[in-house]
Amino acid sequence: MAGLMLQGTGSDVGKSVLVAGLCRALSNRGLRVLPFKPQNMSNNAAVTIDGGEIGRAQALQALAARVEPHTDMNPVLLKPQADHTSQLIVHGQVRGTLGAANFREGRRTLLPEVLESWQRLQSRCDIVMVEGAGSPAEINLRAGDIANMGFARAADVPVVLVGDIDRGGVIASLVGTRTVIDSTDAAMVHGFIVNKFRGDPALFEDGYGAIEQLSGWRGFGLVPWLPCIATLPSEDAVILERRPQRATSRKLIACPMLPRIANFDDLDPLRQEPDVELAMIPPGSVIPAEADLIILPGTKATIADLAFVRQQGWDIDILAHHRRGGMILGLCGGYQMLGRTIADPLGIEGPAGKINGLGLLNVTTELTPRKALLRVSGQALGAAFAGFEMHMGETSGPDTARPFAMLEGQRRDGAISADGRVMGTYCHGLFERPDLRKALLTRIGVQSSGQDHGALVDAALNDLASALEQHLDIDGLLALTQGTLR
Repeated sequence: MAGLMLQGTGSDVGKSVLVAGLCRALSNRGLRVLPFKPQNMSNNAAVTIDGGEIGRAQALQALAARVEPHTDMNPVLLKPQADHTSQLIVHGQVRGTLGAANFREGRRTLLPEVLESWQRLQSRCDIVMVEGAGSPAEINLRAGDIANMGFARAADVPVVLVGDIDRGGVIASLVGTRTVIDSTDAAMVHGFIVNKFRGDPALFEDGYGAIEQLSGWRGFGLVPWLPCIATLPSEDAVILERRPQRATSRKLIACPMLPRIANFDDLDPLRQEPDVELAMIPPGSVIPAEADLIILPGTKATIADLAFVRQQGWDIDILAHHRRGGMILGLCGGYQMLGRTIADPLGIEGPAGKINGLGLLNVTTELTPRKALLRVSGQALGAAFAGFEMHMGETSGPDTARPFAMLEGQRRDGAISADGRVMGTYCHGLFERPDLRKALLTRIGVQSSGQDHGALVDAALNDLASALEQHLDIDGLLALTQGTLR
């Protein structure tokens, strides 16, 4: 079976999106294609068909390939939960933590398990599309690497390097990568792609040729800036820093940008609503008093991020919003923050202890070692929905008698305050379907568009695939995987 790996000159150069687009393009050609990322670092994750979790980007790539997400598609997932510590997920399940002191040695021992997943995927398809992480030019991280060249050499997978022209310096970043990496690593690279180009391609012909001459690598295409990508969920929190212009006629939904924000793509369907302005509130800014709804998002470190909420004064903004009659919705970790207390007796997130919550829901939470990972469906706010749970902790208290959702099997989820204006839930992916999104937006006076967000994402993947067919030498990429490229 064949494989092809896209690595990048840095983070956020578009590797995830290009892999997704190629998965859809190859699927459209009738090939059985599966995505793979040996090691990912992200707090955006999805629950798989085999009951584990993988990076959200690989779940999107699986959708693009028209297959169910599986833990083999992302065998190692690191979820940052403190400045120097990440939760380690292997084959979809929590295995412990990695810190700065044991990071290199810890990941080195995982290569055999990464290769096991790789081999299983290869046996199930015609081609595996592989995504690297960060950049192979980070040569200080090369020893023990399993995310880029360490994997490529161990699995003998050809590499194509992606550069981002929109950020500037793409010639230097591509040619510079060739200069700094080991010669054996460089031999794994067979070409490059220039991504996110704006303007007339003719203006970059000389630059494109210069990269080919100076690097000795073949160019596989110049991909323009594609508007359809804005509809796709992003895994990188960098996107949250790109603030749109305010449209004052819209209803305002405000969401504070927590340091360890997780699964922020939960909000994407709201972002697509024409009568909604979704404002991600950065540190140092107040939550606007004119907000119609405040959403407290998921987080990988509830206690630490709640302390950050207080440091920013956002707790004062949230409580004032509630006193004015405003609505508040907490998702997962945000739900835990809305309660009276959060206890961590075993030190799951850090030092053992207990912290007061915002006190807007009459519930308490205790963090526990068992991680809930399951797909769910049911009714919430009078509407049907489907989503998933992904959390460590159990929440109980009087307000759970008014559950946010009734799940299949008559299991209760979440809580609603006595006044009905504060809600919390452990469910992710709530707003993918239009009915529940409509039910929520009606409460703040918004007429929902009724768009099926899943259909929008699928259409965007088709548009992306069509664009890549036009601007990339996909036949050449396939020839590369077969060893027949000339």
